[in-house]
Amino acid sequence: MRFDVSSTALLSRLQSISKVIASKNSLPILDSFLFNLEGNTLTVTASDAETRLVTSVDVMNGQGAGLFAVSAKILLDPLKELPEQPLTFDINDENLEIFIHFQNGKYNFIGQKGDTYPRQKPLNDNAISVSMDAQMLLNGISRSLFATADDELRPVMNGIYFDIHTDDLTFVASDGHKLVRLRNLAVKSPERASFILPKKPANLLKNLLAKESEQVLIKFDDNNAYVTCASFEMVCRLIEGRYPNYNSVIPQENPFRVTIDRISFLNALKRVSVFSNPASSLVKLHLKDNLITVSAQDIDFSTSAEERIVCQFDGTELSIGFKATYLIEILGNISSEEVILELADPSRAGLIIPSENDEDEDLLMLLMPMMLND
Repeated sequence: MRFDVSSTALLSRLQSISKVIASKNSLPILDSFLFNLEGNTLTVTASDAETRLVTSVDVMNGQGAGLFAVSAKILLDPLKELPEQPLTFDINDENLEIFIHFQNGKYNFIGQKGDTYPRQKPLNDNAISVSMDAQMLLNGISRSLFATADDELRPVMNGIYFDIHTDDLTFVASDGHKLVRLRNLAVKSPERASFILPKKPANLLKNLLAKESEQVLIKFDDNNAYVTCASFEMVCRLIEGRYPNYNSVIPQENPFRVTIDRISFLNALKRVSVFSNPASSLVKLHLKDNLITVSAQDIDFSTSAEERIVCQFDGTELSIGFKATYLIEILGNISSEEVILELADPSRAGLIIPSENDEDEDLLMLLMPMMLND
């Protein structure tokens, strides 16, 4: 086999899929990229046994066809340091000795047989398909990923729940303390379905989708999902199990409603939380007469801080405590200028929603309060 390829084109494709390769693999061949040459198309695969990424790159002067595997480290490290230039790959079909010729030199190493690389199981006949814009999928994953759990006892909480209805798609993530529900009204499906996307493939998609602008097709059955884009395909194993009824934990009647500038509130929280107890990260919000007072203290070190911010609030006086790190994360994942806090009492969950949603979106974030000592 022999082919010519641009060094930067090959490197960008390899880097985009290399993040799936685990640091410790059960099968040694999973430390490698799988190459498949057919005509002038080179298909490259990387996998960690649970998740698989496939991309392709155009080559020139392709001769022969076949499968071979190359250590990811051997290829990536030297290619990162090479300036843009054509590379010529020359592969001996008998012993898989590989020569890479370039402007000022050559590399020589031994590849591995590609037929020992794990195969991907096809989807069941009853697989369901849903199509959406790449940026919509990216937005749903980006907004909800931070709220997923790391819970060995309840693995269903460790991923993003895709709740697909005939007239919308809802992204849900929760760790028991915070919850994100992002409803996208632009995605339609012929039937009701759902799946739970694990955290690692969600993170990989977050990086890959940033460069995509076209439609994404998701096909899934009970065990696996295929996510197909213009420049890559991802196959991943889904988390099995029933996701809890997320709507039942969202309080419906919240008498206290606060409208506040998001950036002012976020920056005040970042400053005040420095003075909170590091173990609890507790901040207190005191609401009274269109003013919100954000305060924190650490009794052990005799430090405290408070800041006042103007807001719109005409209810009775209320104090409620939240974990600052969670509240900062939530506000950082909302894009509107102003946010609305919907509160009931110091022991019930507070809702944080944008004052203006993006087109075709309905975003809601929930945060459980913490007990105040006073």
